[in-house]
Amino acid sequence: MKNILLFVLTILLSYLSGAFLPWWSFMPVVMLIYFLIPVNAGRAFLSGFFALFMLWGALAWMMDASNHHILSQKISQVFFQHDKYPYLIMMSAFIGALCGGLSALCGSLARWALGKL
Repeated sequence: MKNILLFVLTILLSYLSGAFLPWWSFMPVVMLIYFLIPVNAGRAFLSGFFALFMLWGALAWMMDASNHHILSQKISQVFFQHDKYPYLIMMSAFIGALCGGLSALCGSLARWALGKL
């Protein structure tokens, strides 16, 4: 139950912070979430990773679909030498997921380092 709460809270607050603040603003938010709610380091990383992977993947897919994949097809031709735009969306989601997972891990380890675990 706590894992589902963390997952949903991470997605919701990351989306809200990204809507009003710069793109990197989700990282301190995720770190604060996992600092305040006690979770071990492994679960924190995986929960943050998958939450941000889903969020960034969905946002990238929606933004890309709104212009009929025109820009992503051209960029994927530059990077991959073919029109495989889903690879570009997956790369974007992976980068966001890695930042989210590491932020969650930092929050969990900061809680442990301060002796609140």
